[in-house]
Amino acid sequence: MARAKGPLTGVRVLDLTRVLAGPFCSMLLGDMGAEVIKIEEPGKGDDTRSWPPFAGGEATYFMAVNRNKRSVTLNLKAPEGQRILKSLVRKSDVLLENFRPGTMDKLGFGYAALARLNPRLVYCSISGFGESGPEAHRAGYDLVVQAESGIMDLTGFPDGPPVKVGNSIADLVAGMSAAHGVTLALLARARSRRGQKVEIAMLDVMASLLTYQAGIYFGTGQRPARRGNAHPSIVPYEVFRAADAFLVLGVANNALWAKCCAALERPGLARDPRYDTEAKRVQNRDTLIPLLNEILGAKTAAEWVTRFEATGVPAGRIRSVAEVCESEHLKARGMIVRLPHPTATQVTVMGVPIRLQATPGKVASAPPVLGQHTDRVLKSLVGLKAAEIARLRRDGVI
Repeated sequence: MARAKGPLTGVRVLDLTRVLAGPFCSMLLGDMGAEVIKIEEPGKGDDTRSWPPFAGGEATYFMAVNRNKRSVTLNLKAPEGQRILKSLVRKSDVLLENFRPGTMDKLGFGYAALARLNPRLVYCSISGFGESGPEAHRAGYDLVVQAESGIMDLTGFPDGPPVKVGNSIADLVAGMSAAHGVTLALLARARSRRGQKVEIAMLDVMASLLTYQAGIYFGTGQRPARRGNAHPSIVPYEVFRAADAFLVLGVANNALWAKCCAALERPGLARDPRYDTEAKRVQNRDTLIPLLNEILGAKTAAEWVTRFEATGVPAGRIRSVAEVCESEHLKARGMIVRLPHPTATQVTVMGVPIRLQATPGKVASAPPVLGQHTDRVLKSLVGLKAAEIARLRRDGVI
């Protein structure tokens, strides 16, 4: 039986982005069937192509977020390179860019100019601080946005310094939001027959993640503070040390608390007047958490997780990245995918997390080597002959 086509099959995306937020966005679109043409600087390519470590001469960072794409090298500052890009714009549905605000306008590729070439174009711009406001001029690096968004102020222990999240969450969530915005604009275009501009600011997206933490401030005027692994409104809901490893326990209501106490073989704790309501457990955290650590330290993490699962209490062992990458559960769900690669022989990537039953996404092709598809795209979409392509390559245009 033929595999169903992805929901974005037939959508062509011109990807002018580099590093992480933009490439993650275009990868998500490519996973769902879009044809993604990644425009890269001749001889250099995406910045991350030179970032170690490497596998088979290819940067693992680049390969992690650039599958399901075709690589075309193009000098956007050269007049002939600009003409080629405009030709591709006329035949595309989406353009993605993550230059500093104003850069695309200076090159002649701002939204207003390209919308005249292709009124159906969905034009998505990703930046650090947005295109308006007093800080719009600032560069948008993930670390800077994590710092400026309040996320680092919330991350870490009370007696320690602010800590960044372990991965580049500002970039990644901005990329997800951009993919969401592009898909919404394509849906709107199906009704209006016109494209539109989608603008994503990393700071906006990260600020939106504050949710209940911002709610605490707006509602009470109190500044949320670093709590380590503790939750401001739920206890126990944090990290505990078992006999051999760390585990997490999430007990968000009184029914779960009673089950938790049963699994701990301390049913009386559920009736203890210090801990018998959600609010009291928060108020008396300082006595409850040490007690739970003492109890949990008597058995292994695996023993406790088995006990908690049997009674319906949310719990889990803290796994290493290596353990997750070798997870039999994720392998069974198709989340660990191996692909043949022209220079690295084989590349392993995470699969598609969004499951659509009728029109599923797919990891179809490995990340491209630099300029791998330049000739094919210029011949098929721009109509150039082999001799013209050879000349453009000699002139440094491609």
